[in-house]
Amino acid sequence: MATDAFDDQPPDVPHLTPYDEGHVEIYLRLLDADHEGADWREAVQIIFGIDPDKEPERARRVHDSHLARARWMTTTGYRGFLKPPQ
Repeated sequence: MATDAFDDQPPDVPHLTPYDEGHVEIYLRLLDADHEGADWREAVQIIFGIDPDKEPERARRVHDSHLARARWMTTTGYRGFLKPPQ
């Protein structure tokens, strides 16, 4: 099942964003695929609906940038979820 609404690159800022909050499922699916050793081409096709044979540069950019953001979420970004609402 591909996700319809995503940017080719997630935000690259040092804090949690509305984009991050809305794309947690993508991040988790990418982390799971990476942990299981799935081929990035298969992951990007399933998760984002991008054909890596037709759009190889875009597919790689989308996959790698979102996986990097997902990894950031596991080390730093998750703290934004722990802050009490203001």
